[in-house]
Amino acid sequence: MSGTRQQIFVHQLGNGLTLLGEVMPWLESAAFALAVPAGCQLDPDERAGLANFTCEMAQRGCGDLDSRQFIEQLESLGVDSGSSVSVYHSHFTGAMPAERLADALGVFRDVVRNPWMPREQLEDGRQVCIQEIRSVNDDLSQRVMLQLRLRQYGQPRGRWSHGTLEGTTGIQLGDVLEFHRTHYQPHGAIIAVAGKIDWQRLVETVEALFGEWSGRAAEPVADSGHSRGLEHIPFESQQAHIAVACPSLSYSHPDYFLARCAAGVLSDGMSSRLFNELRERRGLCYTVFASHHSVLNQACLVSYLGTGADRAQESLDALIEQLVTMRDGVRDEELDRLKIQIRSSLVMQQESCRSRAGAMAGDWMHLGRVRTLDEINSLIAGLSVERVNAHLRDHPFEDFNVVTLGPDPLELNHGISSASTR
Repeated sequence: MSGTRQQIFVHQLGNGLTLLGEVMPWLESAAFALAVPAGCQLDPDERAGLANFTCEMAQRGCGDLDSRQFIEQLESLGVDSGSSVSVYHSHFTGAMPAERLADALGVFRDVVRNPWMPREQLEDGRQVCIQEIRSVNDDLSQRVMLQLRLRQYGQPRGRWSHGTLEGTTGIQLGDVLEFHRTHYQPHGAIIAVAGKIDWQRLVETVEALFGEWSGRAAEPVADSGHSRGLEHIPFESQQAHIAVACPSLSYSHPDYFLARCAAGVLSDGMSSRLFNELRERRGLCYTVFASHHSVLNQACLVSYLGTGADRAQESLDALIEQLVTMRDGVRDEELDRLKIQIRSSLVMQQESCRSRAGAMAGDWMHLGRVRTLDEINSLIAGLSVERVNAHLRDHPFEDFNVVTLGPDPLELNHGISSASTR
């Protein structure tokens, strides 16, 4: 397998749908990632959660299958399926024995083209969506992270895909039907397939299933409502939750992997700086991490820590200190460790058709092409301490956006006070 050259194919349908394929002949399985340009950025302000509600209702019967038969059909085909909504897309995924791929794609053709949207299941679907919202509202770490994302990106890119209780409660069947009719269309849609596939046969199958699908692309949605500084969410607790973001390079930027290195040195593994300094050496927090987050042409480094309320200010100061001192550079052993971890993840991705299908769809959305694992490995191999440190000097972590949740407001170390919100 390690010596097998990647076979990646692209086919553009006349209606604007893109089909991507990677042949992985050593597997007996196949997986697909279907992304429809019907993300939560298109939710009306007063119906926040409409894209998520539509995604839920579209899977309650489609084509010749009612809700129960839909589930039974996927089970009989051996399909491990999933669905989700992001800012830009509604996603449907599945992994199965390779010989069942065409049948599985046929089922999801009807999900996106011919769903039942049964009126008698509207309230059941609503309750599923409401429970998802409540589960996140009960997760305090999620609350601060979601609020931070909204501040960092503004509307609509910073939206939470599940929406709000008020928005979801007010959604009617007509809203769902109209959203599906308007936004479930092929222009900008992606089907990425990886595994033991016959590419030409796959092209014929997808053309037959999706070739007559039609619709118009949605108008671009303008960004607005960005915020900077520190916001505090009052909450009586013995714990405090702190989330920090600062601008970084997007996935499409030529120097993205230099920025990704910075996040890795800070947080990848138990040898990382944040884990060692804040948790192990100083005992300031029970959890801490940082990650790189990207949406098309915007990106940020996001950090989170959970700590006792009595040590919240000290913990925030220590976190900011670690971020600021990254401008002094990384060490050889830190970069070597990170390269090993990234290469390990690439090897594991090569063994998973589900991972590859998702990665191909993401590449196409961000780059308009698919990177091979060899290309990514070459980019990683080309990273040097000198290049990473030059990047950190030119792009220091600053312009911090902070959200805290706990009993007391905090301050940034340069004196900006928090503004409470409820």
